[in-house]
Amino acid sequence: MASALKLLGKVTRKKILHDDVMDTPLRRCLSTFDLTLLGVGHMIGSGLFVLTGTVVRNVAGPGAVLSYLLAGVAAIFSSLCYAEFGSRVPKAGSAYTYTYVTIGELCAFIIGWNIILEHWLGIAAVARAWSGSFDAIFSGAVRNATLTHIGHIEVEWLSEYPDVVAFCVVLALTVFIACGAKASVSVNTVFTVINLTVIMAIILAGLSMAETDNWTNSGHGGFLPYGFTGVFAGAATCFYAYIGFEGIATAGEEAENPSKSIPIATGLAVGVTTVLYFGSSVALTLLVPYYDVDLAAPFPTAFAQRGLNWARVIIAVGTMFGISSSLIGALFSMPRSIYAMASDGLLFRCLSHVHPSTQTPLAAILISGVAGSSMALVVEIDVLVEFLSIGTLMSFTIVAASVLILRYQPANQCPFELRPEDEGREDATRDDPGKDDVEESDSDRKRILKKSQSHDDIGKLRKTFASLPVLKDVTPGVATGSAVFVMALFMVAFNLLVLHEYEALAHARWWSIICLVVFSAGIIASFGVLLVHETNRMYLTFQVPFVPFIPSLSMFINIAMMLKLNYLTWIRLAVWMTLGFFVYFGYGMWHSAENKPLSAYSHIVSYAGSGSAGSLTKMDESLHQQQPKNEIEDPGKND
Repeated sequence: MASALKLLGKVTRKKILHDDVMDTPLRRCLSTFDLTLLGVGHMIGSGLFVLTGTVVRNVAGPGAVLSYLLAGVAAIFSSLCYAEFGSRVPKAGSAYTYTYVTIGELCAFIIGWNIILEHWLGIAAVARAWSGSFDAIFSGAVRNATLTHIGHIEVEWLSEYPDVVAFCVVLALTVFIACGAKASVSVNTVFTVINLTVIMAIILAGLSMAETDNWTNSGHGGFLPYGFTGVFAGAATCFYAYIGFEGIATAGEEAENPSKSIPIATGLAVGVTTVLYFGSSVALTLLVPYYDVDLAAPFPTAFAQRGLNWARVIIAVGTMFGISSSLIGALFSMPRSIYAMASDGLLFRCLSHVHPSTQTPLAAILISGVAGSSMALVVEIDVLVEFLSIGTLMSFTIVAASVLILRYQPANQCPFELRPEDEGREDATRDDPGKDDVEESDSDRKRILKKSQSHDDIGKLRKTFASLPVLKDVTPGVATGSAVFVMALFMVAFNLLVLHEYEALAHARWWSIICLVVFSAGIIASFGVLLVHETNRMYLTFQVPFVPFIPSLSMFINIAMMLKLNYLTWIRLAVWMTLGFFVYFGYGMWHSAENKPLSAYSHIVSYAGSGSAGSLTKMDESLHQQQPKNEIEDPGKND
């Protein structure tokens, strides 16, 4: 029993934030403009030039227009959650770090391990798209020459031929990324501006040659040849297109003013990208029939099919700039994720080495480049694309859940700095600075008191519901944390039923109706538990509005899209996670920076006595007051 409790203490321990979260060995040199274009460049290249061809031709048809809109809405909700954490925890690692702070170490490792996979596959997929666009300029000469002189690869899931061009371009950009963050982002800015110009030209040219018959021809399925099921499946795949905003959070440790620049850059990047995806998918599906869309180079080939060979070359060159910016974004983000986990000891410490002159995680960059180029060499783009979204969706779901958990966490367990107790009153008084405090009316006093919030109220039942049975006796933060977990389970069950047993619901089979009512009631009841508790509105940095609505909706949409992915994607994820558990339980759990005697109790006392930032020193003092010395040295020892 003692061993089991000790193991539980290790896997649920939380990362302790020290007083100065801005302290970092990396160079803080990125502005809001840099971060915005880093996110836009990462999203536009990977989404537009990698995913669009596959989604339009094989998944949703012209309905891909709706797929991008659905994925964009889900991305906006998720980006708000990321912006809240990114402004508060300006560290590399994004969702991994946020989960480590709020939920615990094992969940954080799972998220971090999946983020590494996302970026690894993303690098390979984008590199294959770069190669395809390059080959399109020469009418397939590179592909034909490779097949002639090297031959075919006759292995399932591998590409038809080794893509040497993709391999080389990844290695070349890896060397460039290693030179420094500012240089990388500056070149990314130039590439992104060129890319945006080309995309606007694609949209305008495509619309000027639009053929509405491509949407209305019922002989080929019309606008929704794969039905609404295809639209939702397409949205799940398209969601990868928005992974770039996570790159903004990943770069938080190199942002000059992360508390302001990360929320602004995230919102701008997602908004601009959603508009461009919508316009581009409309132009492509009106330009050529969906079944004629080329998978590797959809836009250049589409214009060539309409007889505009000069446009094919220009768009292919512009596409390469766009894909290059996306590739830079992926190569920039993956090493930062590895660096964050290695710095915490969950991956090998040598991967956290920062080169003193470039101030970049050089070892992590080189590992990322070699891994990405090797994957791009032999794996086909459609196999990469279908595996890309699941890790992203899982990360976004847990970040949304973390926001909910954190917002209902009592003040003495909060790892982030809160506003002073009297600031709400001061802000309210500033609304009418000319009014004399002595002559303040009763209505003004009520207004001020209503606006203010006490640290002691956070996580407790609202006064209106203070006498609710069962909940009134539960420790603040426990009921809400449990409600988030239960709500997630019911969301999974509800979406499985609706998405995979739709026929049973359509025919009103009794068991499906009962399940639908039970699952819906579970979601509503769990959500109701959150509503009757006091939420935290006293953070000093950006906060997601309309909590718990937006994070809960984000969880629901992300879970729905995860459950629409191909079963082979889940099998591959299981294999990847099995490898990850070997790494964590064989190395990370024992070498974790939190693997100290104090850490075994950190999730129980949770920053006791700190009241705000939860410094290690205060926690040490609190624990030494509560525990005998021999227990601290060996918490698993039986008295």
